Amino acid sequence: MRIRENWINLLHRAATGTKRTRTLLTPVGLFIFGGFSALFVLAAVLVDRLLGLPGLLPEMARLPVSVPTVALGIIVAGWSAFHFLKVRGTPVPFNPPPRLVCTGPYRYARNPMLTGVFLFLFGIGFGLNSVSLVLVFTPLYVLINVWELKHIEEPELVKRLGNEYIEYRLRTPMFIPGRRPNREANA
Repeated sequence: MRIRENWINLLHRAATGTKRTRTLLTPVGLFIFGGFSALFVLAAVLVDRLLGLPGLLPEMARLPVSVPTVALGIIVAGWSAFHFLKVRGTPVPFNPPPRLVCTGPYRYARNPMLTGVFLFLFGIGFGLNSVSLVLVFTPLYVLINVWELKHIEEPELVKRLGNEYIEYRLRTPMFIPGRRPNREANA
């Protein structure tokens, strides 16, 4: 538990620190997130090859499934990032917006940017015809991100934004628009 609390405090100090510190940490955060995401794709491709796994879709179906899924993921993530940038924040938790963002896709879900990333990874998995990326590594990626959000980012948001975030969390689902949030889990 101590490691988790230290990480929350570090994230909070960075998020509330000087503009210079936040600006310097932004590329570091992007690099870590991008590298983490790329490792999942690389691991899936290696597992598919090592195990000789068959493709997930017939060759003719790869692009018609992959391209719209990747495009939707990019659109959702981009739309979400735009709403952070509009209020002078970034998608990187070290340099977040100075206030709660409840506009655009954030009206419908608390983490639409990650929803976009998840869709993007599923789309890449279909494009690469990777059974393990679609059925193992992307779901694992989703679970790791949900854990991190629930145990690190959301406690930091409560610490930084207080009741405003708590109320937002109670009325807005984590990822899937239209799905009612679980009030006991959010309490």
